[in-house]
Amino acid sequence: MTRVESVLENAPSRPEPRVPARPEKRVPWYDRFKFGLVRWFLAGWVALFGLKGLYLLGRWFGLAEYLINFKRRARYRRELLDVFPAGLPPGRARKIIRDFFRRTRCDKLFYLIFDRLPREKIMRRIRFHGRQHLDEALARGHGVYVMLSHHGSHHVAALLMALLGYRCAGVRDRNEGALRRYVQEKYARTFPEYAAVRLLYADSFPRDIYRCFQENCVLGSALDVNRVRGQTLKTCPVSVFGQTREFLTGTLQVALRCGATICQAFVVSRPSFYFRLIVKPPLYVPTEPDRADNPELIGRLMQMYADGIEVHVREHPDHLSRV
Repeated sequence: MTRVESVLENAPSRPEPRVPARPEKRVPWYDRFKFGLVRWFLAGWVALFGLKGLYLLGRWFGLAEYLINFKRRARYRRELLDVFPAGLPPGRARKIIRDFFRRTRCDKLFYLIFDRLPREKIMRRIRFHGRQHLDEALARGHGVYVMLSHHGSHHVAALLMALLGYRCAGVRDRNEGALRRYVQEKYARTFPEYAAVRLLYADSFPRDIYRCFQENCVLGSALDVNRVRGQTLKTCPVSVFGQTREFLTGTLQVALRCGATICQAFVVSRPSFYFRLIVKPPLYVPTEPDRADNPELIGRLMQMYADGIEVHVREHPDHLSRV
């Protein structure tokens, strides 16, 4: 019996969820109508001007937002001071902030119309770095836990991974925005691979997470939360950008208990709607079972995760999020 089967065998036969189960919220009709109009316009724009034209449109909207939204511009400047405490030349700081507005606007446009594009066009726009780390980890047979972060377009990672042929699952916040839920419905109808992706809630019973590792899936979640999402969720203090923050640890503990390999990954947006999936060398390769309750190991892995975020954001400062 494997360690995951042992955990599942000893789990309650009818586990009670931590929060009352409730169905997925439906997107209100007025939001559907609004998003549908935008998608119709974008599809027409792509038909006339191609993806290059859509990219230029996104950059133009991003520049307009940069010029108008001075409050968000000021918040981003304050965030950059945390990332670069020694300061930045004014010209470089302005360029980073301008690139942030342009990148986020282009990513949102592409996210809205992703499912309307030919599959071959999508696949040509994916550059996978460190894929061998993922394949080697899956070869061990206990699943892979991919530690993501809220920097960059991490929400497209599951779709890109699924299209590349990986069995994927994701742990997410229960309170998804209307746009995200609307687009996910469209993706599931268009891409059978995405429809097979399991989406789990961070505050629900972890039995399904155990099963994902038992079935040798790639499971990802972003742990760098900026608020406490529930009293039952386990956290660990880490030092990141000179501050002490509480990051979630529940999924990491399950991964350790299951003997999964633990990696860190990022999604980087490039010009003209190209994406780089970057999987770093494993943070942890299991050698001993059932070390999930070792606070020293958890603290060390979480700090390695936070250090990886620092390095990544300093390399790609326009990918800062939560602004």
